[in-house]
This record gives sequence, C-alpha cells and structure tokens, in this order.
Amino acid sequence: MLSASTRFETPNASRYLQALCKHFGHKVAVSYDETSGRADLPPGPAKMQADAAALTVEVTGPDDAGLARAKFIVEDHLLRFAFREKPEALTWTA
Repeated sequence: MLSASTRFETPNASRYLQALCKHFGHKVAVSYDETSGRADLPPGPAKMQADAAALTVEVTGPDDAGLARAKFIVEDHLLRFAFREKPEALTWTA
C-alpha cells in the first residue's frame, strides 16, 4: 500500500474531521470522535487527526492510481466543506 499525508491549517479541524466522517459514513464504514477519525474509502483507509491548529489526513491506496483517487476524494470534500476559509489545493507528501 502507498500512502500520502497532508496538513490543513485551520482552527476548525475538529469540525471538518467530523463533517468528513459523517459524510463518508453514508457510503463507507467510519469511526470518529472529536480528535481522530477513520473512513474506509474504496482505495484504502483515510486516517484523520484534529488538533487546535490543523487537520492532518493520511490516505492509502494499493497503487499510484488508487492513491491519487483517495487524495482526490478527501481533498475535494474538505475544500468544499472549508469554503468559507477560501483554501487552495492541499499539499500532499509521500
């Protein structure tokens, strides 16, 4: 499995973590609380950690295409949920 992570600086990290997990929970298995979450996305699990300064997300995929799909799913949803903060694209690291 390949993995990548990103850190989205925001004071609303817990809110976004919970919103992502609630949303993903309509289609896949999720578990979460105020500071951590996991969503079993089709390419592989997404793990999320929220603190007072940021939301950190790690996604996995079986190959480059799956990893790209997982990153797209998380980024697309997070940027829509955080539209009031006018975020730009996330920076992912391997």
